[in-house]
Amino acid sequence: MIQTQTLLKVSDNSGGKLARCLKVLKKGTNPKYAKVGDLVVVSIQSIRSRNKITSKVKKGDVVNAVVVKTLTPLKRITGLMTHFTQNAVVILTKQKKPLGTRVFGVVPKELRFKKFTKILTLAAGVV
Repeated sequence: MIQTQTLLKVSDNSGGKLARCLKVLKKGTNPKYAKVGDLVVVSIQSIRSRNKITSKVKKGDVVNAVVVKTLTPLKRITGLMTHFTQNAVVILTKQKKPLGTRVFGVVPKELRFKKFTKILTLAAGVV
């Protein structure tokens, strides 16, 4: 589960490397924590070194993002539980589209139900 002040890895090629969660944008049962598919506001803490000139985000930028991986196990309707080895986000534009053109690693198929199908098509794999 993601809460405020959590460090997150940026899992796309927008130029960010690490991001810190500032706020969870969720109106659910527990609005304090974010799970896979929830929107969060993040601040970019560091950027990838070789993309300093072509980076779409700069250090200190405050942007919206969607959580794509969490360390907390994700329980599916079938009873299967999956979890990832890191907490990761994909940076979004104001129109809720991914800022980058590639998503690194695999993403869970639960993003399809949250209307983030563009992230699924850009990802290397779907679990």
